[in-house]
Amino acid sequence: MSDQTSLTPLKTLLFAFHATNTIIISFLPLYLKEQGLSGSEIGWVLAVGPLAAIISQPFWGYMSDKYKTIKKILLICIFGLILFSSIFLNMTLFVPLLIIGFFFYFFATPIGGLGDSLAQRRADDLEVSFGTIRTWGSIGFATSSLVIGQVLDMFGVEYMIWPYLGFALIALIVTFRLTDVEATKDPVKLSDVRTLFQNKPFMLFLFFMMFLTIAHRANDSFIGLYIEQLGGSASLVGIAWFIGVMSEALVFALAGRWFRKYHTIIFIIISGILYSFRWFLYAYVDEYWIVIALQVLHGVTFGVLYLASLDYVTRLIPKLLQSSGHLMFYATFFGISGIIGSLIGGALIDVYGGSTLYFVMGCIAVTGTVLLTIYHILPYGKKA
Repeated sequence: MSDQTSLTPLKTLLFAFHATNTIIISFLPLYLKEQGLSGSEIGWVLAVGPLAAIISQPFWGYMSDKYKTIKKILLICIFGLILFSSIFLNMTLFVPLLIIGFFFYFFATPIGGLGDSLAQRRADDLEVSFGTIRTWGSIGFATSSLVIGQVLDMFGVEYMIWPYLGFALIALIVTFRLTDVEATKDPVKLSDVRTLFQNKPFMLFLFFMMFLTIAHRANDSFIGLYIEQLGGSASLVGIAWFIGVMSEALVFALAGRWFRKYHTIIFIIISGILYSFRWFLYAYVDEYWIVIALQVLHGVTFGVLYLASLDYVTRLIPKLLQSSGHLMFYATFFGISGIIGSLIGGALIDVYGGSTLYFVMGCIAVTGTVLLTIYHILPYGKKA
């Protein structure tokens, strides 16, 4: 079997899962608003996902390392995703949405991190760029955002469950054909995970990076509502995501060449500068088409930050605990940051509007960029 053939199921999984992720990120806020929820209530529902992620991602990461398998854990999580999404995306009441949403996200949120962890390992094994594999997730996200936005414009956002389940079933089918991680002889004990928390460079990096990811996750949750506030529609939200994620896919495809020349922390700081610039621009525009056009910056902000950060933490954590470390990174990037971003963002957009929200996000991003620059200057930032 050729290298590329062996990677086809993994690329298809990333494509299909991120296509489902598009539907949740791009259109769930619009669906919840359609059901009569306020901006603050939407923020609470969206915050349930990151809360579940904080628990589920380290848990499933540990189980993956303990039993030396990513494939079987993925199968369990995708089965759970299909079951609970069928309930979650048919609910309209606030409190039941919070409860069932927690179980849905408990199974859904680790899939991206586990898929990326497997992609990172397969890339290392086959000596190919991780970005060339991960770009298929971005292509799935972009394709879904464009197509599903048009479909929901025609039939209504309340029908988002059907394309969601369609992509989820594709993800389930191809997971059976994945090449799993190679088992090692070293057993993993719960006490081993403590070494990750005792790794000061790793923990400091996650904390400083969080200032960039809080603003990023607030944008994920509320850009759809902001475009709608400025007069846009569901299909235009889809186009905005399509532009952003296609630029991300391009960055993923080419990033392997960049990281050979400079330390990855330099790229993280550059992404922080660009994030700050991006959010301040969003704060001062008053036309939805300008926000959509500026989505091209998504690739050089999120794309660079995510790839550089994952590359950096991979070198900070021991190989024995790669899945656990990767999912701790994922729990911080999308979990803790998501809770803070969703709650703060929901309150700000409700009371002050989208412009103020993006101005505050710009200030948070500036803080993160300064902290990461200090981290790089100090000895910690040079240990990986």
